[in-house]
Amino acid sequence: MKRVLILFSAVLTVIAAGCGCASDRALRSGDLVFVQIPEGYDLEDDSMAGAIGASTADGQALMTIHVAILEVERDSVWIIDATIKHGTDRYPLDTFLRDFTLKDGSLPHFEIKRADVSAAQAREFVENAKRYLGQPYDVHFLPDNGAMYCSELVYNAYVTEDGTHLFSEYPMNFRDASGQMPLYWTQLFALLGQDVPQDVPGTNPQRMSSEPVLRSVRAGFGK
Repeated sequence: MKRVLILFSAVLTVIAAGCGCASDRALRSGDLVFVQIPEGYDLEDDSMAGAIGASTADGQALMTIHVAILEVERDSVWIIDATIKHGTDRYPLDTFLRDFTLKDGSLPHFEIKRADVSAAQAREFVENAKRYLGQPYDVHFLPDNGAMYCSELVYNAYVTEDGTHLFSEYPMNFRDASGQMPLYWTQLFALLGQDVPQDVPGTNPQRMSSEPVLRSVRAGFGK
């Protein structure tokens, strides 16, 4: 009888570990939300989102155009991210959803992913991110210039105590799938008086979303 109970307990443990239970799907501080748009959706060539999608989609069915950090406090969900509208800021989830509502009134696909770290470590990453609040949006897309773009904020915040970054840097690409430079980037960097930072080390939300340290938790913010 004792052997049967031990075996039964072991089976329950395996089932619980792999069931994708509701508690595992609950939002946690430090989770990342990736904003995704179907390939081919008209984001307009004169928008930054459209230019980012054209430069980073790489044939994916969904173009990942933004990444934000979640902070959960009791029943409230807050967003910490870097956008042109807010700079580097912390604000309620409702504001985030309103900002990313599409032209037709629908919402993009939100993929929520979790880093393979403890809950305590994830909360430390959130606190790291708060150190950058108030910095402007990094329209120059350059490192260490006192400004942040969305995935740059995540890259700089998700650092362990020994200085190891959880995510990778790689040469940035601003060209579209055909190898052409989108007009948005050409005009933006001409106005800024700088060369397009092609191949400068950096990050983008599309590549970041596929890093092996992350696993999918849920799609969207529903129950």
